[in-house]
Amino acid sequence: ADCRYTCHQECRSLIQLDCRRPGQCQGQLSPENTLLSPCSQNVTQTVEEKPEPLTIQEIKQKIEKYNAKVTNCLLMKLNDDGTYTGFIKVHLKLRRPVTVPAGIRPQSIYDALREVNLADMTAKRTSFYLPLDAVKQLHISSSTTVSEVIQGLLKKFMVVDNPQKFALFKEMRKDGQVLFQKLPLTEFPLYLRLLAGPDTDVLSFVLKENETGEVEWDAFSIPELQNFLMILDKEEKDKIQQVHRKYERFKQRLQQTLKEARGKPG
Repeated sequence: ADCRYTCHQECRSLIQLDCRRPGQCQGQLSPENTLLSPCSQNVTQTVEEKPEPLTIQEIKQKIEKYNAKVTNCLLMKLNDDGTYTGFIKVHLKLRRPVTVPAGIRPQSIYDALREVNLADMTAKRTSFYLPLDAVKQLHISSSTTVSEVIQGLLKKFMVVDNPQKFALFKEMRKDGQVLFQKLPLTEFPLYLRLLAGPDTDVLSFVLKENETGEVEWDAFSIPELQNFLMILDKEEKDKIQQVHRKYERFKQRLQQTLKEARGKPG
């Protein structure tokens, strides 16, 4: 609450905070508190309780309330069996290139209706960067999981990379801060959208690369892994050259200083 420190939820166990101002966070610090004091827990992670499942009547009321706030035509619709459908927008914030089929035309409405997978029409592959922060709108149901949303997004962009390389996050704004939380694959995004309302400033969805520590390396092909090694090797050589240049400059300055000092009396 005082230092405004934030970090990824997965990084919580790595954070060491030395809070010297008791009472600034929700928990009162004591001499016994060490790394995982109540203060650091509140700063690094917000514990969320799983809400109780809604009844059909509660879902109906929330949908009516949701639709009343919608300023466009993207309404939610309740079905007779208690499920419902609606729209979510997903921001793509991918910083690494994706793999797509080479020489394939964009998917047409006819292909989509026939569920034609254009990626299967050629074995040739190429890589390119998707526009940063591109937005894709999806029409899903209340039973659509995060895993299915990720697969649907990759299919729309004809990305043939393994879905395990990606993760869906929910982005929230609170007290002037932007918070990200990775969603489990079994979560239902439309349910979260219903609870938060249509305002994307309150809640939005973001597709990002999976955290490095959670990447399934078996999902990568041999050429991709070899490419990673080449990049790491190049970065290592560049770093070595930077260190050599740094100490070479220090050496020249010392030699120049010694030379000047020898020419002075005393």
